[in-house]
Amino acid sequence: MPGIYIHIPFCKQACNYCNFHFSTSLKLKDGFISALVKEIELVSRNSPKEIISTLYFGGGTPSILSPADLQTIFDVLQLHFVFTADIEITLEANPDDISDEKLQVWKAIGINRLSVGIQSFSDDELQWMNRAHTASESLICIDKIKAAGFTNFSVDLIYGSPLLSGAVWKKNVQTVIEKNIPHISCYALTVEPKTALDKMIALHKKAPVDAERQAQQFLLLINWMQQAGYEHYEISNFAKPGLRSKHNSSYWSQTPEGGGEKYYGFGPSAHSYYPAEKLSSSQDMDIPVTVRRWNVANNALYIQSLQKNTIPFEEEILTGTQQLNEYIMTALRTIEGIDIKYISTNFGEEKSNKVITASRKYESTGKLKIESDKIILTREGKLFADGIAADLFF
Repeated sequence: MPGIYIHIPFCKQACNYCNFHFSTSLKLKDGFISALVKEIELVSRNSPKEIISTLYFGGGTPSILSPADLQTIFDVLQLHFVFTADIEITLEANPDDISDEKLQVWKAIGINRLSVGIQSFSDDELQWMNRAHTASESLICIDKIKAAGFTNFSVDLIYGSPLLSGAVWKKNVQTVIEKNIPHISCYALTVEPKTALDKMIALHKKAPVDAERQAQQFLLLINWMQQAGYEHYEISNFAKPGLRSKHNSSYWSQTPEGGGEKYYGFGPSAHSYYPAEKLSSSQDMDIPVTVRRWNVANNALYIQSLQKNTIPFEEEILTGTQQLNEYIMTALRTIEGIDIKYISTNFGEEKSNKVITASRKYESTGKLKIESDKIILTREGKLFADGIAADLFF
């Protein structure tokens, strides 16, 4: 069943490593909410209500919205879509936005999962990243989340920063383990082009990332999490049994009919994915096509367009080769790995044989295993996931 992603493009302040679309000014917030409501109405008009299994509020910082803003969004979604009884509804939140009152309001609205951007339990690191919260606020918010009755929540950690010593990294990971947090997403610090961090490193105002130390911290992370009983189900994600992120898992999974799960993206910069469907721009074609859409990453243009009943998006029709390459890239990152039979059924036996042949050299160096019609990365192979996937591309 499809999922919905809503991009909330506002933050209190800019983290120096972030390259997501956001604004630190709230001047356009009310206009954004109105435009978002209009986009949802336009996308869903003239179609039967679709059943939705996951809803994810990302950003930006969705927890910056008022309860009234969130209720407005929920009202229009429930007017045009049908939520399953067990729908997973996730809200990304920063520790400094979390209070007892907000937690109760979020639960009452229907949010049943939180994703908390902690990043580190070290104040020095948080200041280095230009985060808006403190380590103390992180610890307090975890206790508040539990006290409010949230049994399904996740925290983010970042590894590989120049300030992160082995001792601090171990403390960060041990803290989430001791707090018995159900789900943890851990990301390597990446220096993205045109970010503040990229500029500061170029000007020698901040130290560059040490790739070797980053790799060591990742391997230690895998060991610690597995010893604590977490399932390493995707390169960056660890979960207690039965508590994987359903929404994010839908991005990585494939339907039996071929192609990924359908999802709607609403808001500036949000992406949508429509497997094997005809859209307005491709009605002259005789066969169903797989389409990816992305909205303009500009709050003012987004609002202005929707005031004129126009959704400001671009789209591309994915070729079979693009779909196969995307499958290879996403599947290789998961615990299930690449399904050789899936490739054979949906893309042809010749291509599945080529993938096996290209994988052999990595099998011989211990970076992946080929067994039971699956290609799965080993612990060491996960360090090279992107490079291996690219080498398997068509």
